[in-house]
Amino acid sequence: MPTSNKQRLRRGAIAAAVVAAAAAIPAAEASSHREAPLIAADPAVDNTDVYAFTSPDKPDTVTLIANWFGLQEPNGGPNFYPWATDARYDLNIDADGDAVPDKTFRFTFSTDDRRGKNTFLYNNGPVTSINDDNLLFRQNYSLELIEPGKTTTLVRNGRAAPSNTGPASFPDFAAIRDQATVKIPGGGQVYMGPSEDSFFLDLRVFDLLYGGNLKEVNQDTLMGYNVNTIAIQVPKTMLALKGDPKRNPVIGVWSDTERRTLRLDPGKATPQGPFVQVSRLGNPLVNEVVSSAAIKDAFNGLEPVGDASVQALLDRVNDPELARLIQAIYGIPAPKTPRSDLVEIFLTGITTKAGGPIKADLNSQLNNTDVDPKRFAPSEMLRLNMSTPVAKNPNRLGVLGGDLQGFPNGRRLTDDVVDIEIQAVVGAAQTGKLVPALAKGDRVNANDVRFGDRFPYVGLPSNRAVNSR
Repeated sequence: MPTSNKQRLRRGAIAAAVVAAAAAIPAAEASSHREAPLIAADPAVDNTDVYAFTSPDKPDTVTLIANWFGLQEPNGGPNFYPWATDARYDLNIDADGDAVPDKTFRFTFSTDDRRGKNTFLYNNGPVTSINDDNLLFRQNYSLELIEPGKTTTLVRNGRAAPSNTGPASFPDFAAIRDQATVKIPGGGQVYMGPSEDSFFLDLRVFDLLYGGNLKEVNQDTLMGYNVNTIAIQVPKTMLALKGDPKRNPVIGVWSDTERRTLRLDPGKATPQGPFVQVSRLGNPLVNEVVSSAAIKDAFNGLEPVGDASVQALLDRVNDPELARLIQAIYGIPAPKTPRSDLVEIFLTGITTKAGGPIKADLNSQLNNTDVDPKRFAPSEMLRLNMSTPVAKNPNRLGVLGGDLQGFPNGRRLTDDVVDIEIQAVVGAAQTGKLVPALAKGDRVNANDVRFGDRFPYVGLPSNRAVNSR
């Protein structure tokens, strides 16, 4: 996003607060996988999930992970799943709470296609290194750090890991991923390439909320699918306000994609015109269920500072549809509206300084010593307190499970955000107790692929057909 956004008028803090309550609603389309009509037709630039957590093996750093291009069937050749070369992929950081980025990590791509007129193959033999001559389709990237008045190139012509086209083509994809992980100035590192989708859940929520009796559960709908992943690990001092994570430990994180308009001619698409934001993601599950189809595209085009501009969305959040559905189908009373507990969790962050019902100071930028409260603008983003110690025994239910390092204080790969948010929407954050009737959730409590113990932590991409499982 342009750094000039820092000069924009902060609008509608109270009205904008309601938007973030949408993040408490369980997914109907696997977080942000194909959540809005327009972006569903452009999967290469569709954000799916964002994660932010203190690196467990390097606690002086934070790892940020953002995924795009969901629901990748591993055998989907011959073109597989390239990054868009006419788009900007952004990871944004807001340390002072004004709802516009203080830092943006921006990734742009170029393609080196060596297939020409000779073959349709992605690779014409086993690929044992990222520079193997058998790899015919390659993508390179640049990484820029954008700050007010300054842009710094961190990586120039980095190599993205290719799609994993199968075990014969990539006998050791872990080695390829290691080669695609590179150091960046300042003590960080970055990985660009495919991974197994880290999000785990049962998507049969569409069938009367798991069959109307919670019997349609225990099936990981995303098992075996891959995504395109950007993972970056940087020192906390690079992200904190004034470079001081002790005084200012809380940051807000969201990803977005900006794309140029395409002019379509027979056999050709030509980018033209200015870049426009077409996708956005902070907390999981914001745009999937709360908004009607008519306003989903508008939300994807909004920046956090403009959340209050879609009144139709605010009206729906004030009376969450999902809470009423749960009441109608399962007989669990919907909490009284307006939902100030969800507003605090997902918009202001949890803090005693915002006047909300949760009497704790956890993950609001208002808790940063050097933040000007007059400039604070409630807005939808994933908030992380970088000073929260790494949990020795992480609880999949995060803060609701007594683990203060878990979601909604950032988001780890192992956090079961669907079960957390089901509990939140039926009032567990108000009472401090799980609702027993929904305590088992969708019974998909962990990812099917093991996460790694070191950066980039995500699972290796699958190379088996989804229907083989």
